[in-house]
Amino acid sequence: MNNVTIASVVPVGPKPAQVTCPSCHASIMSRVDHKSTTKTHLIALALCLCLCWCCVCVPYCMDSCQNADHYCPNCNAYLGTYQH
Repeated sequence: MNNVTIASVVPVGPKPAQVTCPSCHASIMSRVDHKSTTKTHLIALALCLCLCWCCVCVPYCMDSCQNADHYCPNCNAYLGTYQH
């Protein structure tokens, strides 16, 4: 599976990135919010169907199973999303 950066105003990865905000033009370290995706839910469903009840919450706790949305900490402008 390839890692793809989508809907980015600036290039971003899975971790906070040093970038210049296109909105406020400040040199910042991006703030990352991880969001569950359809992939996250499908992994949890697969674990449930395999009777791994104790592991169902694991995809929701792992950043690698979620998208990383990047924001400017100064002006809260959206910078981009890194999709795992």
